[in-house]
This record gives sequence, C-alpha cells and structure tokens, in this order.
Amino acid sequence: VQLQASGGGLVQAGGSLTLVCSASGKLFSVTAMGWYHRAPGNQRELVAAISIGSPSTSKYSDSVKGRFIISRDNAKNTVELQMNSLKPEDSSVYYCGASVYNNTRPRYWGQGTQVTVSS
Repeated sequence: VQLQASGGGLVQAGGSLTLVCSASGKLFSVTAMGWYHRAPGNQRELVAAISIGSPSTSKYSDSVKGRFIISRDNAKNTVELQMNSLKPEDSSVYYCGASVYNNTRPRYWGQGTQVTVSS
C-alpha cells in the first residue's frame, strides 16, 4: 500500500485548507484511513479517521471537532481532510495513515505534509 499526501501549505488563522491522501497498491486489507499530526516526542497523534467499509464511521480528536471534516471517495481511493477555522496551534506536519484488518494504529504511512497557520 502506498499513500501520497498533498494539500499542505501556509494559511492565515481562520482560513481553510484541504489535505488529500491518495492510496494505491493492494488495498483489500485497508479498513480505515486517517490523518495524524506530529506531536511532541515525534509521536503521531490522531486528528481524524474514517472507515472504508459501509456504513462509514469517522472519529475526530477533541481539538478539531466541529472544524475539520474527513471524507472518502472509495472509487478514487482518496481521503480528504477539510480543515476549517484553522488556528496557529493546528500547525504541524500531517501524515496520512492506513489501518488494516481493523487495527487501530496505521500500518502504512504517507509522507508528511506541512501545515502552517499564521496568527
């Protein structure tokens, strides 16, 4: 499984960005995809994730609930993260991850994309 992330950049506080993750390869085992950001200690913390099966379920970190929306397009094998009302504290490197066989933590990772929110 290969993941390609795109869409990061520089935006002013209150603005919006959309991150896109494109998946390719043998995707039959992928059960969820999500976005994670780099936290202190170089850990990757969940921002939002969405299941691939039906019905679709999603989850968000408390800090982004009501501001970010995760969506998927199974036909295109893409997952998008619509980031609204951005705050400077949202600045980080964001990673796309794919989980397999209903495991919580991703097995596969895309390259990071930088999001910088200026005040």
